[in-house]
Amino acid sequence: MDRVDAVVIGAGAVGLAVGRALAQAGRETIVAEAQAGIGQGVSSRNSEVIHAGLYYTPGSLKARLSVRGKELLYALCASHGVDHRRCGKLTVANSDEEVQALRGLQDRAAANGVPVDWLSGEQARAMEPALRCIAALHSPTTGIVDSHGFMLALQGDLERAGGMVALGTEAVSARLSARAGEPHVLRFADGSELAADVVVNSASLHACSLARRFEGLDARCVPREWFAKGNYYALAGRAPFTHLIYPAPGDAHLGTHLTLDLGGQAKFGPDIEWLDVQSPEQIDWRVDPARADGFYAEVRRYWPGLPDGALAPSYSGVRPKIHGPHEKAPDFRIDGPAFHGVPGLVNLFGIESPGLTSALAIAEVSAGLLLAP
Repeated sequence: MDRVDAVVIGAGAVGLAVGRALAQAGRETIVAEAQAGIGQGVSSRNSEVIHAGLYYTPGSLKARLSVRGKELLYALCASHGVDHRRCGKLTVANSDEEVQALRGLQDRAAANGVPVDWLSGEQARAMEPALRCIAALHSPTTGIVDSHGFMLALQGDLERAGGMVALGTEAVSARLSARAGEPHVLRFADGSELAADVVVNSASLHACSLARRFEGLDARCVPREWFAKGNYYALAGRAPFTHLIYPAPGDAHLGTHLTLDLGGQAKFGPDIEWLDVQSPEQIDWRVDPARADGFYAEVRRYWPGLPDGALAPSYSGVRPKIHGPHEKAPDFRIDGPAFHGVPGLVNLFGIESPGLTSALAIAEVSAGLLLAP
């Protein structure tokens, strides 16, 4: 049986970043991907926003890794020529209650070390004349990125460091070793096996179900998966905005926001639609045109000029959640040997937003858990 130093399961943004980190640390690394191309899952179905780190609980992994990941991501985009734009974001308030929510967001940003500027309605409209608001919080370090270009850059670095991506290679189970120095054995859908000293489960929507097929991992260490769909609608014509526009946060869902792609095209979403499915294979990715009806009233609170009939179904993504609809959103789970007791194993659970922004920082932490002397 062949043996390598490290196998990362899943060639999305996070899996590629982890594989790159391990390869650059001198480990012979394979990133195993079930699909025929990189980044075909969650990483290809997101808003492509580079998050500043405003929203997350101070001290949490989401807060720390989005701030760190953002710095690393901007640096990589600059050094590798990945298309991106630091366009900034306005989070807007249209009621006294929303102004209070913005003040809370301002305090959280300060605690997380994220620069923000408080704007009056007049100052916000000077930046975005089509906007309606009574106050806004400007986040200058929010941006957008070509996510596929980012993943191609990660793959290039991985391969230059001697690693490789194995496409069409679906990991289906593993026999884990409890002894340091004795390799784990991964099994693949074609019946082949591969021994590896280090295994990283970055399978996103499949991460929990795959971990349950890891012999030697305590079942109590694997959370239940939930799937929450986010639908996006594209704007017909050009948007009169140069910044991303978000409503003040009201609950765990950040509201219907306006994001821009690198070509200046606007899209709205994602909403949140909890799915009653047991596995990713049962997901219906189609976007229901009727769901756009609820978007108009929400968007017109901050953009009164949104024309009737201007929103067309675009695409959907599904968040790999590890909490149900009535539970508080937990932190990222980067489960290393100190948590589950298996040497050379990291499970990545619940890596939803801001996972793309945090990818390089998640890779730092994951590699640190595995390569520590």
